[in-house]
Amino acid sequence: MDLVDQLHYCSDYLGALEVCKQAVQLNPALVRGFQLLALSHSRLNQKKPALAAGRKALSLAPNSAVLTILLATLEAADGLAEEAKHRLQKVLTYSLMTLEEQFRAHKELARILDKLGEYDQVFSHLHKSAELSLRLPEVMRQDLNLVPQMLKTNKAEFDHELLARWAGTEFPAEQPAPVFLLGFMRTGTTLTQEVMGAHPRVFVADETDLIVSVVQELNKISHYRGSVPEQLRSLDLAGVLYLRDFYWNRARALFGDKIGQRLLLDKTTMNSIDLGLINCLFPDAKLVFLVRDPRDVCLSCMMQTMIPTPSTIHLLSWQGTAKFYAQVMDWWMTIKPQLTLDFVEFRYEDAVFEFEPAFRKVFALLDLEWVPEVADFHTKVAGKYIASPSFNQVAQPLYSSSVGRWRAYEKEYAQISTYLQPYIAAYGYEV
Repeated sequence: MDLVDQLHYCSDYLGALEVCKQAVQLNPALVRGFQLLALSHSRLNQKKPALAAGRKALSLAPNSAVLTILLATLEAADGLAEEAKHRLQKVLTYSLMTLEEQFRAHKELARILDKLGEYDQVFSHLHKSAELSLRLPEVMRQDLNLVPQMLKTNKAEFDHELLARWAGTEFPAEQPAPVFLLGFMRTGTTLTQEVMGAHPRVFVADETDLIVSVVQELNKISHYRGSVPEQLRSLDLAGVLYLRDFYWNRARALFGDKIGQRLLLDKTTMNSIDLGLINCLFPDAKLVFLVRDPRDVCLSCMMQTMIPTPSTIHLLSWQGTAKFYAQVMDWWMTIKPQLTLDFVEFRYEDAVFEFEPAFRKVFALLDLEWVPEVADFHTKVAGKYIASPSFNQVAQPLYSSSVGRWRAYEKEYAQISTYLQPYIAAYGYEV
């Protein structure tokens, strides 16, 4: 099963699926095999076989807390929320649960109670999960100040002169500008990528390290002298061309000939932090920046269980989520009027309620004709790996229940309103 763990790490869930199937055929009592089989099916949006594998795993180890929690999440994904609720309530009575198991059980129970409309119980479990998360080793290893300091530096050091330095430059044809899809987490970037990716002339790079690798290469060629804005100021055009070439070599190494002649849509949501670098190196790029009611954004972030990173650790607590949202959006509001690349702010709510007019504007920005089949984006998701936590939500037609979801928890916003109010007002969400 070590091979399957490696395949999961590389996001090769199809390969992992085949290995798991063979493993459980050879050993029908292999608990770990059925557990990984369930996870592989789940990440490929194959809900029924995921649920069957999860049930089999738990039947082989009925006292396992981790398998109980897994099965509850699979039940909830398949619409069996009541069963999932009772399962998690029971597992929380176990006396020998690990810290990680307790954290996940409280987080998943909060999500399921939300689905069931039992709103008065949700935040007690969210706050408990936040409290537990502070003692998780993988959280404690993260640098809480890393990203806020990067945002502070970027805000202070990027200016219009730097951002416009290579605007109007004619770049080589083999170094075309990508399209960047950015925003804050849980603003609808995954929905938007799936709609745009349903266009025959668009190829989606979903949550890759392309820009992160470019930043690392910039540091390397600059001998780590100074901040990213300072390094960009010291760069000449040859350096820009080198880094663009580096970006494309990395993209071709990841995707081979799959890109072809299509537009590359680079959707890595928190590359929003590196917008200054993106504008400097790709002044000819197009940008789609997602916005959504800040209250729904924070609620959705708090509901998710994400792999701990220097960004996601801010989303473990209610206060931390709102503060981090405000820091990222303050950076966006600062750099937005200074950008030289073409961009559009795209509202999640418009995607839900005015689908065709809203997406027509996006495709027009990219000089792409409208094709009606993009409305059927959800039919292409089954059997496909999507990196975002919302991978199972984009496997269904558009729904509006996520808009205004915050109203069920209105009293919880008093403690974070000072962080959110400037952006609620700026984008007209007060009405």
